[in-house]
Amino acid sequence: MAARKPAHSTAADTTAAVDAFMKRLSHPLKAEIEVIRKTIRGAAPGIREGVKWNAPSFRTTEYFATTNLREKAGVGVILHLGARVRALPAGGLAIEDPQKMLKWLGKDRAMVVFKDGKELAARKTAFAALIKEWVRHV
Repeated sequence: MAARKPAHSTAADTTAAVDAFMKRLSHPLKAEIEVIRKTIRGAAPGIREGVKWNAPSFRTTEYFATTNLREKAGVGVILHLGARVRALPAGGLAIEDPQKMLKWLGKDRAMVVFKDGKELAARKTAFAALIKEWVRHV
């Protein structure tokens, strides 16, 4: 029997792949996307990145965040819990969000949108705290 390849071990599951993707990317908020990358990677130990769903995406044991490059109101980040179905508390995830940044898309998915660099700079610390709390559930 052939040995199974470890999860997230493809060439696309690397920072180098995201760097190459970003080099080719033409997006009006490219600088902000780079700030989002740095903020997410720095939010908690063990966060790695890769290209998933044709966008910079982030993981610990599972992918949990994907940049939404097609967001019309700026640049978005979709927060999720990976590919596996998980048992959730009755009301869904409980994430502290004092600045009301999360737009819930379901009990296990939410989105954060930054309309521009000024908003991202103002909310960067709160965003990093959201990411740190989110990865506790992944």
